[in-house]
Amino acid sequence: MLYPVYVHQGDVEHAHGVTIPDFPGCFSAADNWDELPAMVQESVELYCEGEDMDLPKPSSLEQLIRNGKYHGGLWMMLDIDVSRLNLNPVRLNISLPSKLVSRIDAYASRHQMSRSDFLALAAQKVMEQNEHKMLGIMN
Repeated sequence: MLYPVYVHQGDVEHAHGVTIPDFPGCFSAADNWDELPAMVQESVELYCEGEDMDLPKPSSLEQLIRNGKYHGGLWMMLDIDVSRLNLNPVRLNISLPSKLVSRIDAYASRHQMSRSDFLALAAQKVMEQNEHKMLGIMN
């Protein structure tokens, strides 16, 4: 789905900064123009991770251009793969050893996250590590 993004052009010392108005508070940056789409996709995925929210409709570029809040940059339309967004949490009932749950809760608390956030992050990390191992074997 095409979404408008606002880019503050970088230079040799600064990355291009990106604001995604339809996802308030979501931003990204990239050193090169060709990296922008992937970086924006990643930012939106992280922004939506586990959120119980409706997918926002893309704003009208014409209305955004007239908004005085945006100046000094340029507008682009980027295709965000909304099928990759994890918007609706699913409640599960799992059993873990009580000592492990205590350790998870202590770690999560120290890192300002919930137990669910920690478990989701840990699962994603293990899956990514295994995917990288598989790719290494296949190359």
